[in-house]
Amino acid sequence: MTAAPRPRCAAIARWASRIEELDSRAQRSSVRAGGASWRKISNAVEPRTLLVHFLRDDCKLTGTHVGCETSICGACTVLLDGQAVKSCTLLAVQADGAEVTTIEGLAKDGVLHPVQEGFWECHGLQCGYCTPGMILAGAQLLQRNPKPTRKEIAHALEGNLCRCTGYSHIIDAIEYAAKKMAKKKR
Repeated sequence: MTAAPRPRCAAIARWASRIEELDSRAQRSSVRAGGASWRKISNAVEPRTLLVHFLRDDCKLTGTHVGCETSICGACTVLLDGQAVKSCTLLAVQADGAEVTTIEGLAKDGVLHPVQEGFWECHGLQCGYCTPGMILAGAQLLQRNPKPTRKEIAHALEGNLCRCTGYSHIIDAIEYAAKKMAKKKR
């Protein structure tokens, strides 16, 4: 005896039809990406393209890593108009017209950003997979709070996971950057 095919739910059929319709329409997404060496990138993208894939595949900014694709790990963190966001949770079309700072654009004129330098000097990285997201989260923290405590640094990094370092060296690196940035302001 063979089972009769299950009837499709009308709501699921409408949802599938809507997805097919969206997929068939390419949209343009135009962002200023990079950071210190801004470049305007305007490409046709499928409406469902995640910002992380737009940056990596269309813009060739591969420093933004694809980790969990569920916003848990933070490897895909970028600055969107100065705000740290996880690019695996945003569609590229949502970033249309925005400034996106990736790890590639944090250094200026070949000089590392203080947070990047801190990671180098304080051994804040091991395998390097989480590093771009950690650095960008740290850079945003120091924009908001130039003199954070270790506890405030740890709290700011809660959305970024590292499986190698145990976080102590990462916190040291951001403290290093805060001190260096304070000296520059004098």
